[in-house]
Amino acid sequence: MMNSLKRVTVSMLAATVAMSVFPGAAMARGYSFGAMVRSYSGSYPVTVTDTQRGNFTGCLTLTGNGSASLVIGSQKFTFGTYLVIDDTFVATIEAQGYGQNAGLVFIAPASRRLGQGVYEEVYGGEDFESGALAFGMKGGC
Repeated sequence: MMNSLKRVTVSMLAATVAMSVFPGAAMARGYSFGAMVRSYSGSYPVTVTDTQRGNFTGCLTLTGNGSASLVIGSQKFTFGTYLVIDDTFVATIEAQGYGQNAGLVFIAPASRRLGQGVYEEVYGGEDFESGALAFGMKGGC
């Protein structure tokens, strides 16, 4: 199951990168960033399981301007962004990379609420760890 989740993650990441590099193309297809960003503002409990290095829970906070932050125990990751495109939620949080670029990526279906998805930890542009992602109810942390 994790291999199929990784394939979906890679596809979604490629689409997200393409849209961030070529925003005109994304807008030409009718994607709307502003309205969706406001509707997901709030704090969400996140649970990541099925990882190689251990499961964790945290609190992902989204704001109306598209910024995101994450708290896991006493660790705070304050620099991140998110967007929703065609009912797909993608959040990227900057992480300590120990000499490399690093990020925590959360991808999930989005409709009236955020669904179950995929978590990726990326170091130096490559997958370091992945797992299954579940969101709790908005305002739950």
